[in-house]
Amino acid sequence: QVQLVESGGGLVQAGGSLRLSCAASGRTSTYYNVAWFRQAPGKERQFVVLISASGGNTYYADSIKGRFTISRDNAKNTVYLQMNSLKPEDTAVYYCAAGRNWVPQSDTYDFWGRGTQVTVSS
Repeated sequence: QVQLVESGGGLVQAGGSLRLSCAASGRTSTYYNVAWFRQAPGKERQFVVLISASGGNTYYADSIKGRFTISRDNAKNTVYLQMNSLKPEDTAVYYCAAGRNWVPQSDTYDFWGRGTQVTVSS
């Protein structure tokens, strides 16, 4: 019912910024909460941030709080992740996911994008 496509990843130096986009399509895409997760090689998938369907509520992981900002433009069916002050440890594949529950666990989300690579050099 919902399809997600991430974009905006790339290679940046430590301290730099990137803005990721998650473009959604589907009959009821604007009714879903959307989360960002990330996964580095050899590591477990990690929760990053969650935004409510309306955009009125957000929840950030402590590891990125103060550096990353999530937002959504429902008129464009797009969720954004602005990433500032990037660190080498932020290097990972970043995925967006959609679901109806307000939880940070990845196994509760119904729809996933294919991911976009973010690499931060030191």
